Amino acid sequence: MDPAAAIACGRDYLALLERAAPAADFEHPLAAARAAGLPEAQLAELDAARRIALRIRDRLDQHQRREAELAALFETASDLAALHDLDSVLRAIVRRARALIGTDVAYLTLHDPARGDTYMRVTSGSASSRFQRLRLALGEGLGGLVAETASPYFTSDYLTDRRFFHTVPIDAAVIEEGLVAILGVPLVLGGSVIGVLFVADRRTRTFAPAEASLLSSLAAHAAVAIDAANLLEEARTAVAELNAANERISEQSAAAERTSQAHRRFTELVLAGGKAEDVARAVAAVLSRNVVILGAGDALLAATDESVPCGPGGPALRKAAARARTGRRAVCAGQFWAVPAMAGTEHLGTLVLQAGPDLAETDRLILERAAMVTALLLLLRRSAAEAEHRVRGELLSDLLNAAHRDAAALRDRARRLGADLGRPHVLMVVQAEQAERARVRSAAAHLAATRRGLAAEHEGNTVLLLPGTEPSAAAREAAAALAAAAGRRLTAGAACASGEPADVAAAYAEARRCLDALLTLGRTGETAAPGDLGFLGVLLSDRKDVPGFVASAIGPLLEYDARKGSDLLRTLEAYYETGGSLAKTKDVLHVHVNTVTQRLDRITDLLGDGWRAGERALEVRVAIRLHRAGARSWSDHDGSRLRSRGTARAVAVRRRSGRAGR
Repeated sequence: MDPAAAIACGRDYLALLERAAPAADFEHPLAAARAAGLPEAQLAELDAARRIALRIRDRLDQHQRREAELAALFETASDLAALHDLDSVLRAIVRRARALIGTDVAYLTLHDPARGDTYMRVTSGSASSRFQRLRLALGEGLGGLVAETASPYFTSDYLTDRRFFHTVPIDAAVIEEGLVAILGVPLVLGGSVIGVLFVADRRTRTFAPAEASLLSSLAAHAAVAIDAANLLEEARTAVAELNAANERISEQSAAAERTSQAHRRFTELVLAGGKAEDVARAVAAVLSRNVVILGAGDALLAATDESVPCGPGGPALRKAAARARTGRRAVCAGQFWAVPAMAGTEHLGTLVLQAGPDLAETDRLILERAAMVTALLLLLRRSAAEAEHRVRGELLSDLLNAAHRDAAALRDRARRLGADLGRPHVLMVVQAEQAERARVRSAAAHLAATRRGLAAEHEGNTVLLLPGTEPSAAAREAAAALAAAAGRRLTAGAACASGEPADVAAAYAEARRCLDALLTLGRTGETAAPGDLGFLGVLLSDRKDVPGFVASAIGPLLEYDARKGSDLLRTLEAYYETGGSLAKTKDVLHVHVNTVTQRLDRITDLLGDGWRAGERALEVRVAIRLHRAGARSWSDHDGSRLRSRGTARAVAVRRRSGRAGR
């Protein structure tokens, strides 16, 4: 070939290389030379140049492909350096594998240690939902073989390739996706296969070793990404656990401080002999909740806030208290937590906290400890009360049994108990059944402690000594309180004791006679002093208070006669003497019958209904006789006392007789 022709040929091939022409275009210069009739020697040289140009073209293609592969690997490494989301990185690797290898589909499976198989993690280009949910056991399909051998495998036609263990689920998914040629490489981490990276085509294809190598590089990056993500997740988990542990430590520290504070407060309360109100306030301060303390019978002992819903004794509180009595620990009932205050098997009360069902364990423990403190304080308080009641009872027993003792010593003992024996007192003797004696005795002791008196059990009855000068009124008031404890009305006799210790025994004897009289007359459930029993009271009384009896029976009548200058007393005597005959009465008095009628109406106004007959008539007639028998001495010496005592007693008599008349 002449030099000019050779140069021209070289320029043609260089031009083809420059524009990256397809391999077929490199045949055109040789074909043109044959058409021009060049000699065989020149054609051979031209063919050699063509082959050299093609080899150069192949090397250039390899370099370009390698550059693209390296660029993809660098981009993947860059993604790993800025790793924030493992799924995003794995999706990027699968997309790049699909683009670099030039396949229809790419996907990645990971090993599931819990189930011992692999599952589809990321796909690109897949259209089948069954394929995207596919799971492969170890040794099943191409992926199972890759995972089992830790080596790359490919097939040009998966369904006809018998090197793999085919299963119905895998083949069905491959058919639904339409895959034919598949290349899989292992994801190896620490010598273990953690997954498989695949590329696949929907046509027959033979994968080159370079493609398998590139896919293996991408798989190595994926393994690194997974390892980094696992480490990051472990770090995050560790940080979260540390934060959680720190929060728990902080909560436990706060709980310990709260518990310590509660323990300190409770200890101070016990040492100071605190009350239920103090416990309620202490618990409310520590737990920042409203507190109610109920007694053994659900009676309110203390409450930090009277506006608690369903207030003290309401249905919600009763329900909480009832549930608490079934055990020894705090129980939740609606918006309340309740815990019993127990002493052995004895239920002393209930501590109720207004809180929701999410009460912390530490707060429940504080509440239960507060219940123990409440039980202890109630026991101490009861023991102290019982000791005081015992001392009060012993003093009253000494007054009843040994009144001859040193009066000054008895007064001193009473003074230490808050009682003053130098003042007048009312003594009550109360009869109660055996089953109710303990309750009545306890109620009497409470009255004695709160009203500066004394109480004791004597001769099978409850004896109560309270300050006072009016035995009837004081006895009725005290009897009502004792009846509430017994659950029924009680029979009681009362008498007045002067300010001398020795007079207590005499008052007891008089009150006991009044009690016996009530029982004999069948007036059970009533309370009476001698003045309430009429002339029978005069007979029973050691003091024989005749003026008092006369005043209670006819005092208003005597006062009226003294004030008006009338003689209604004589009219009343005549009426009784004539057997209640108006005609005979007018003859005895020498007045008109209308005058008798008017006088009798006035007597009724003064004495009340019921004076004409029965027991009331007997009392009035006896009072008239006693008055006539001692009118001269009483009018001079005791008139003022008769009038003052008579007014009050007569009012009471008129009220009683008025009720009887009605």
